[in-house]
Amino acid sequence: NRQALVRHERNQATRSELKTRTKTARAALEAGAEDAADAVRLAQKRINKAASKGRIHKNAAARRTSRLMRRQAKSS
Repeated sequence: NRQALVRHERNQATRSELKTRTKTARAALEAGAEDAADAVRLAQKRINKAASKGRIHKNAAARRTSRLMRRQAKSS
């Protein structure tokens, strides 16, 4: 049970960071900021890392990345 609690904490922290990074990237894209590409790249990096460590499902990671990239393509 203790191990589950530790994993839960770690997963929550990672998911929270993913949401923050994605939100930052989306805001940068909508504002047309110069660092939007960097924000998207960083969000994508975090999403893929979370998937590789099993924090989120690999298909969920692919879906999130795809949505982010579509948004980036539409804005540029």
